[in-house]
Amino acid sequence: MELFSAKEVSKSYANHQALTNVSISVEEGTIFGLLGPNGAGKTTLIRIINQITAPDQGSVWIDGRPLKRDDINQIGYLPEERGLYKKMKVGEQALYLGQLKGLSRHEAMKELKIWFEKFEITAWWDKKVMELSKGMQQKVQFICTVLHKPRLLIFDEPFSGFDPINADIVTREILQMKKAGATIIFSTHNMESVEQLCDHIALIDKSKKILDGPTQQIREKYKSNIYDISYRGEIDLNNHELARKYNIIQHEQNGAGNKISIQYPDGSNSRELIKDLAEQVEIVSFNEVIPSMNEVFIKVVRQNS
Repeated sequence: MELFSAKEVSKSYANHQALTNVSISVEEGTIFGLLGPNGAGKTTLIRIINQITAPDQGSVWIDGRPLKRDDINQIGYLPEERGLYKKMKVGEQALYLGQLKGLSRHEAMKELKIWFEKFEITAWWDKKVMELSKGMQQKVQFICTVLHKPRLLIFDEPFSGFDPINADIVTREILQMKKAGATIIFSTHNMESVEQLCDHIALIDKSKKILDGPTQQIREKYKSNIYDISYRGEIDLNNHELARKYNIIQHEQNGAGNKISIQYPDGSNSRELIKDLAEQVEIVSFNEVIPSMNEVFIKVVRQNS
């Protein structure tokens, strides 16, 4: 079931067109990747969802109705740039932000105790934000974003400032929130995180949506008939039909673990490739290469240039 959607949203600033007829649909209980190069329009769309600014055209919807001002308490937003008051104490600020989102002081304190213990930052309760490292500040901001258990979470580069251990902790928390029913819009340039987390992605470039669909289906769509094969035996590519029939991308022949990467042309198929190889060598493994989201991102953006 759809929780959130944007319909034909356009926005311009002076002579700059930030968004042009962008539509997205986010299913409840999923993680939706909002991707694009710097300046593509992602932040503008996020600001519109958070009602920080309004679209020139189009609309945003939640639960099948137009988004209203009161709906802001159903949204948790973690911006890429820190939004904490640097001279304010960590605990005092977290309590304040929790109450702004509709929690009582008692409720906010109860939830904060759980999160501060989980993230091992209880000792920082009375420290000022400016005394914290970048990673520690990001932990506090993450907690403040999720504290009121919003239905819709928007994370803009949530792993910024984190080392691999803390990035893994936050990743597990995001997946746990999804499991508990939260819907998440996830904006990042880290394509490994997209592959790991996102059920569905939309790619925006030069203010327009140029790609949209389930993450795995998109990766499958952009595969290019490349296979990685390990084998026993010998292949002399100077005198072998393989080199004339297929594109040999890489070949390593050292006796113990011979490997070859082959791309077959359109019109051929993997069965034919297996047959041609099996006539000469013993195939140990045969794996299709599915492009990474990073490869898809680069290819599609370059095609749109």
